[in-house]
Amino acid sequence: MPVTSHTAPLTVEQAEKLRPLLADRGFEFVEKPYTLYAAKKGKLNVAVYEKGPKILVQGKETEDFVRFLLEPEILGEARLGYDEVLHPDRFEPHFGIDESGKGDYFGPLVIAGVYTDAAIARELAAAGIMDSKRITSAARIRQLAALIREIPGIESAIVSIGPEKYNELHTKFGSINRLLAWGHARTISLLHEKRPDCPRALSDQFARPEVLQRALKGQKIAISLDQRTKAESDPAVAAASILARERFIDWISKTSEAGGIPLPLGASSAVIDAGKQLVERHGAAALGRVAKLHFRTTGAVMGRNGDSGTESA
Repeated sequence: MPVTSHTAPLTVEQAEKLRPLLADRGFEFVEKPYTLYAAKKGKLNVAVYEKGPKILVQGKETEDFVRFLLEPEILGEARLGYDEVLHPDRFEPHFGIDESGKGDYFGPLVIAGVYTDAAIARELAAAGIMDSKRITSAARIRQLAALIREIPGIESAIVSIGPEKYNELHTKFGSINRLLAWGHARTISLLHEKRPDCPRALSDQFARPEVLQRALKGQKIAISLDQRTKAESDPAVAAASILARERFIDWISKTSEAGGIPLPLGASSAVIDAGKQLVERHGAAALGRVAKLHFRTTGAVMGRNGDSGTESA
């Protein structure tokens, strides 16, 4: 299949070097959130993101751009088509686990898991699957989630912890990290039922390794567990992030419509305003049905002095 999407890490120097090369080749620069710069030419789009920094190339001419400009003139090495050589672990059978909603005051905590092997990982790459945090369009999230589910041989599992249950479990566990570990372990357990032959699971490192190890032991699952930062570069973890985000934004959309109050993402001043509207219209008890009450945002919503509205574990 032709390559229509490609991402790669850059140094600051490489990002600066690429900008004039794009201008020399007739690219038109455009505004795009969270980027150092973005440019397009015909149906080819290039975005260099602040975080990393990293480059995302999309469009029908992606492969030519990577092979004849990005790799020889910026990266200084050939990578495209060599993923299985450079990162063989990404193509071995394993589970990838990721979550959505952890930093959002409104909505559930959703943990998703995906089983991949070499054939599935290649399909995910060809479909342009990437970390959901880099995708701002809900429509695109849903489109990619549909593509993921259609891939032959793929298996997935989702644990969605609604706000009421979340608040109960947070009180029980005493911290978000232990709650996350329980959700990750439960997701791995559900995947293990579908693919008991899978030897390994991979997730982003959100706490000390032993926190998740203990939670997994509680599920009575014997599996090799890897945790590392930026695990979303793995195709299984990236696919899991898409499925988790889809479930999260669907919940937000349906609940906003049902309650008559749009529930913003994050934990900003707009979130505080929406929370105050909700309490005024439906009563204080309604807050626990849609929000994570341990956030300091709750104090701001309820008018308690000294609360800034930021998250508290």
